[in-house]
Amino acid sequence: MSATTADDTALTHRQILTILGGLMMAMFLAALDQTIVSTAMRTIADDLGGFSIQAWATTAFLITSTIATPLYGKLSDIYGRKPFILFAIGIFILGSVLCGIAGSIYQLAAFRAVQGIGAGGLFSLAFAIIGDIVPPRERAKYQGYFLAVFGTSSVLGPVLGGFFAGTDTILGVTGWRWIFYINVPIALAAFLVVMRVLHIPHRRQDHRIDWPGALALIVCLVPLLTVAEQGREWGWGSGRSLLCFGIGAVGLVLFLIAEWSYKDEALLPLRLFRGRTFSVASTSSFILGMAMFGGLLTLPLYLQIVKGATPTESGLMLLPLVLGIMTGSIVSGQVIARTGRYRKFPIIGSLLMVAALGLFSRIGADTPLWQTMLVMALMGLGLGGNMQPVITAAQNAANPREIGVATSTVTFFRSMGGTLGAAVFLSVLFSLLPDKIKGAFTVAQSTPEFQSAARANPDQLREIQQAGTSGSASAFNNTSFVNRLDDALAHPFKVGFSDAMSTVFMVAAAIMVIGFIVILFLPELPLRSQSAVQQRAEEDAASGSSSAALAAAPASGASSAAAGAPTNGKPPTTGHSASGAHAAGNGPALGVTDPALSDTGAGPSGNGATAASGAHAAAGVADPHPGHAPHHAAGGAHEADGQATHDDAEPRHAR
Repeated sequence: MSATTADDTALTHRQILTILGGLMMAMFLAALDQTIVSTAMRTIADDLGGFSIQAWATTAFLITSTIATPLYGKLSDIYGRKPFILFAIGIFILGSVLCGIAGSIYQLAAFRAVQGIGAGGLFSLAFAIIGDIVPPRERAKYQGYFLAVFGTSSVLGPVLGGFFAGTDTILGVTGWRWIFYINVPIALAAFLVVMRVLHIPHRRQDHRIDWPGALALIVCLVPLLTVAEQGREWGWGSGRSLLCFGIGAVGLVLFLIAEWSYKDEALLPLRLFRGRTFSVASTSSFILGMAMFGGLLTLPLYLQIVKGATPTESGLMLLPLVLGIMTGSIVSGQVIARTGRYRKFPIIGSLLMVAALGLFSRIGADTPLWQTMLVMALMGLGLGGNMQPVITAAQNAANPREIGVATSTVTFFRSMGGTLGAAVFLSVLFSLLPDKIKGAFTVAQSTPEFQSAARANPDQLREIQQAGTSGSASAFNNTSFVNRLDDALAHPFKVGFSDAMSTVFMVAAAIMVIGFIVILFLPELPLRSQSAVQQRAEEDAASGSSSAALAAAPASGASSAAAGAPTNGKPPTTGHSASGAHAAGNGPALGVTDPALSDTGAGPSGNGATAASGAHAAAGVADPHPGHAPHHAAGGAHEADGQATHDDAEPRHAR
């Protein structure tokens, strides 16, 4: 019965493509927004008079999306994916409209925070749904569709961002504001498609919602990210900075207490980190997020300020990065589909990223553009081989009823790393910028080219002296004056910016070295050949047959002797239900009372055997090993305290 039910829930290729259509619309929305905004950020910041504080707009978006991500994962595991992905799209529409009417950089940051609440669910829920309907081994077949989405958005985003940023007005509205308004029709289309085509079987689970954990997480992250942005102005040892550090530390302690007390119902169940795959995937994703966002935020600024590219041109110049990501993802996906091996790709990808970040730190104002593009391609290859295999590893190691939590947690750590990376790296950049530019101008003033240009353009010289030698990052709230300068006068400014950027990349490379060391500990588990939906259906069917067998058994001592079933209202003594099947989130198996042990194979959502595995008979055959925690039908796909059976054969439930 279990196997039949699992087969009935298996989707055809056409059904999967139909669902993917809705998911790709939602993912396109989030991916397009990231590329379109980053390309035009300089123009937006200059227009709103906040170039040196532009990190607020990015940081606010990342804070809310980071905090919202684990909530989406946990709630969608309980109530189903569809209502939450529709909610995420709706909030994203509202945030986009508000961003379009922003009148200052602080208003834009606040409205980007609203956008982030929606964006937090778009990526994590899309990947969770893929984990629901596509087995890990077959996921590479459909990876190309998602690559098409990322590739298209990566190309269209910079082009559209540059077009709107470079246009004064469209229909009487400032050009850059259409960057946000264009999200509205795309989001509405995504909302309608998802509402129509997304139909995944779901059995609701009754759980408490970890609101204390969510609140504690906010208390932890917001002050820490605030001081990361404002620390250079306040002083890292100032009273305000120390207060933020203290509040963040208290929030972290409260968060850990909340997660410990909520156990399996926690926002981030701490028992998941006992599995080595999950802990390594989360840690490496955090480090990858820092390095990735640090590079992606700095490169467009370099291309526009140092190379004089327009926003559109800078977006097109990033194409080698996009092509590298697509190539790395395609190659890794195809090899994983054929071999079932994934571990080597994050390792190679991390090594390539270390090399790329190190090479980026060598780039200067006079470095030929083609050399910079080669490094971009190398960076893309590293990212492409890193991102998807790590998520696949985490989903493969997770219980099928916790796909949402597993996916959102890895995404959460990547977003959290990106949030800190964006704030810290931009803070470092603008902290170094005044001194670097001042030093470059001091050196340049002794050259004949600079002296000649200064005599010919005294007004430009005064403008440079006010900005480049002021010693304050606030002098760079508007960098558009650089484009009006004589080349000889502008060159020291570009040299100073390049030197500051090199330091940022050196720090990012050092952080990525730590990421490379961490990913070396990623274990190689056999990839399952059933989707999470099939596994859940199999477990539900096994649990149903077990309950039916128990109900049909005579009340005499024969039933108790055969299966250790309850007699005269007393609990069983073997520690197992009659079939050995576990409800996996729909109520504990007989004799199992501690749900916190589920990840180690001893709880209701752990590695309990199903009737389909043949480990226990559905009719109530007694377990020959009382108290022994049976293996899940996935055949070593789930971790127990970080260890799993390494088996190259197909999982037992697939045979």
